[in-house]
Parts: sequence; structure tokens; C-alpha cells
Amino acid sequence: MPELSLSLLIQFIANGFVVGMYYTLLALGLSIIFGLIGVINLAHGALYALGAYAAYVFSRHLGFFPALVLSPLIVAVLAMAIEVTMLRRLYLKDPLLSLLLTFGLAMVVEQLLRMIFGAAGLPFDIPQRLQGFVRFGMLPYSRYRLFLLIVGILVIALLWWFLERTPYGRIIRAGTRDPEMVRILGIRLAPVFTAVFGIGAAMAGLAGVISAPLAGVEPAMGTAVGTAAFVVVVIGGMGSFWGPVIAGLLVGEIVSLFVLLYPPAADASMFLLMALVLLLRPRGLLGERWEKFE
Repeated sequence: MPELSLSLLIQFIANGFVVGMYYTLLALGLSIIFGLIGVINLAHGALYALGAYAAYVFSRHLGFFPALVLSPLIVAVLAMAIEVTMLRRLYLKDPLLSLLLTFGLAMVVEQLLRMIFGAAGLPFDIPQRLQGFVRFGMLPYSRYRLFLLIVGILVIALLWWFLERTPYGRIIRAGTRDPEMVRILGIRLAPVFTAVFGIGAAMAGLAGVISAPLAGVEPAMGTAVGTAAFVVVVIGGMGSFWGPVIAGLLVGEIVSLFVLLYPPAADASMFLLMALVLLLRPRGLLGERWEKFE
């Protein structure tokens, strides 16, 4: 392979990790919500868009780095309010009702964003400190994309530590596997549900913030990415932690390589991979059994 072609291939492989990282952050949020609550949150893409728009507003007044922290927190608080006031009423009813509620919320959020900010996309520049390139030998790479990868790795590591090493994380994992036993032990799962919904929403909001300088900000931005996140969760396995991480990076790489080698099939490549995984392992790569809280 000529040197230029090899350099281009390495660039696309590296970009695949970037795309895979915000797929992973989105999918992890979906996975932990489904794993504990048993709700397929169709509003997850809308929360991603909310994170991007919140970052657009905060960054204009406070700068990018405060927006990086504040925007996921705002999205999490809003999501927890939705869980307490709306979603909680439906846990013991037909699961289709939760599905319809989150679908309706996604439509409402998208239309509200159009009304407030307009239908046209908004520019979101890469912060000045993260502009430019770093060199790895002879290979230049975007400083911002490298920053995105580092943030994603740190967040995934922090979430894993929280779930595995803290008492509250152990309650969440126990509730995922046997919610009835957790209730018998005298632990109220209602506030745990709220916290988990907030954590999942914060992951979506964070993904929206870090992707905004690369993808731009527009009302329907969550639709395509939300669909990709569901694909990643299905491939990785519902309720799993490491499944969506592996699947997100894998999907990012496959999409990126198809963009390089055969662009017309780039969008379809993730669905082909999902079909293949479901044929060979219907529960996904690392899917687990789960029990819905009664």
C-alpha cells in the first residue's frame, strides 16, 4: 500500500474510534436505563440534541469547558423530572405505553428546538484551545478529536468504577439482576430508577456536547444518532455494560471504513452488522437476562 494510502487508512481508523466513542456514550445510557428500568427510551436522541443546544447556549456566555460540564447536568435534571412526573406512572402498566410516551417526548423536544432556535443548523466552532493538530510521527491528527477520545475513555472508566466499586453502584447492579430481592432487603428502588434515568440522560447530553463541534447543531440531529445508538445496544446486548462499549467502537470503525471504501453503503453497514449478530447471537454480544421490577 502506498504511503499516502496507508496514512489515509490510519486517519479513517482513528476517526472510526471518534464516531464509535459518541455512539458508545449514547448506547451506554440506553443500556443502563433498559437494564434496570426495562424502558426503551425513544427520547434518547432528543436528549442528545438537548445536550448540544445547551452547550451552544452556555458556550456563548461561559465558554466551552463550563458548557461541557453544565450541559449534561441540565439534561440529567430534566430527564429525572420527566421520570418522576411521567414515566414512573407507567412502570407497572403495558410497556408499550412507556414506548409511546418517550416517542412523543422526542417529537415534542424536536419541535420545541425548532420553535426556539429555528429550523436551520447553528454553527458550533471548535474551542480555540483545541484547534489545530498534534503529530504522531509523520501522522497529523485533530487535537479536538483526540480530546474527544480522552473524555470518552475517562467517562466510561468513571461510570464503570461507580457501578462496580461504590455501594450505590452495587444497588443498581443488584436491581438490574434481581429487583424483587432488592426490595425485600428494604431498599427503595424508586429513587434508584430516577438516578439511573438521570445518568443515562447525562451520557446522551455529553455525547451531544462533544459531537456538536464536529457535526453541528440542528433540531433533528438526534434522530439518526439515536437510531445508531439503538443498533449499538442491540449488537452489544441489552442491559450489558461492556457490550455497548465494544459494539459502539466496532460500529464506528465499520461505518468509517465504509465511508472510505464504499460510501453508499456506510449507513447500511451498521444494520448489516446488527442482522448478522442477531442471527448468530440473538441476545447480542454480551447480553444479559433481566427482570422487570414489579
